[in-house]
Amino acid sequence: MRVDEWALVLGPGGPVGTAWLLGLAAGLREAGVEPADADLVVGTSAGAIAGAAIMTGRDLAALAELPPPDEPRPPADLSVMVRAFELGADPELAPDEVRRRIGRLALDAGALPEERHRAGMAFLIGTDEWPAGRLLVTGVDVAAGEPVTWDGASGVPLSAAVAASSAAPGFAEPVTIGGRRYMDGAFGGGSNAGLAEGAGTVVLVEPIAPAPVPDADGAGAAVRIVPDGRTLEAFGGNVGDMSRWTPAFREGRRQAPEAAERIAAALPAGSGRVSRYRDR
Repeated sequence: MRVDEWALVLGPGGPVGTAWLLGLAAGLREAGVEPADADLVVGTSAGAIAGAAIMTGRDLAALAELPPPDEPRPPADLSVMVRAFELGADPELAPDEVRRRIGRLALDAGALPEERHRAGMAFLIGTDEWPAGRLLVTGVDVAAGEPVTWDGASGVPLSAAVAASSAAPGFAEPVTIGGRRYMDGAFGGGSNAGLAEGAGTVVLVEPIAPAPVPDADGAGAAVRIVPDGRTLEAFGGNVGDMSRWTPAFREGRRQAPEAAERIAAALPAGSGRVSRYRDR
């Protein structure tokens, strides 16, 4: 990428973090900073959902509230994520072995069936067509324990890639793509900001602090945006709590004007609609 280009990296954060990211993006648009103007968007887990919705032109304001589910969501097995983080913190295990063991936990856990999870992602994104802009969606091959990245040239339906990226162990079953199973991209390297290496300016947005997973890094982001204290109160103690969706969306929107100022100040002149933001 050229030095006058910029990348937007959107990190993981569960359903609550997804809502916050969507609200933040909606607020950025209202403030005159169009996130879809980024030359590269890297999305992981919650960030994959938000990144896809942003880049495909979804009406983000329409996602401030979600319709009630057709059937109850099975309860998440929170013990799976606890064990996953314990494995990630074990210095004796190589990164791929950590991911393989987490993958086995994900396969054995009772969780939201992958068909229902993918249908939910299709609703949030609104289309299965990859955008014209450059979008990268991350995941982890459960059996191999290797990080993977999908884009518009991968031949993978967008909803499948996003569902795989956001399939957190214990919350949703690993997603089948091409006969292989994939789980949450956060276990491949946190927000996977390293995929934006070489971008002129990196804007990193993380709903939660980076998880203790192998190979996580921040790629020297020029701007890092995270939830403030008021937003964290709205999140509550469980990022999987769907009842927190609308409050989290509203808090993201509230934080957007300040975030827009920081992004506009960091980006080179002429970066899409950011130049018009400066002229306001």
